[in-house]
Amino acid sequence: MRLKTSIWVSAYLRRCQSAGVFGAISHRGAEEAGAVFIKVALMDRTAQLYVPAPQAVYDDSRPFERLFVSAWPQPIAEFEVDERLRKELRFDPDAWIVETEDKQGRHFLDLAREQP
Repeated sequence: MRLKTSIWVSAYLRRCQSAGVFGAISHRGAEEAGAVFIKVALMDRTAQLYVPAPQAVYDDSRPFERLFVSAWPQPIAEFEVDERLRKELRFDPDAWIVETEDKQGRHFLDLAREQP
């Protein structure tokens, strides 16, 4: 059974805080199973966005973990990330948006392995 999204988000924010990274929920989604989008602001008006990994990348031995992929190979203008998040919320109002600020761009997420 997968951990409730609200609990996962709380744990993620504690993990960020313990590393000295500010993080906050900018949109609270469905408590049980909302998708989570992580915005990492780099403090230079650019940001990176991490989105839920496609189901095809999940390992059958660990189907309940949360994996993410980067939406873009490099950070982009923060306003473009914000626009993408607005579109995501129009499509899925149950999604969670978590924003962090870190000049180093640390995200503290489990990333999906690249598909060959």
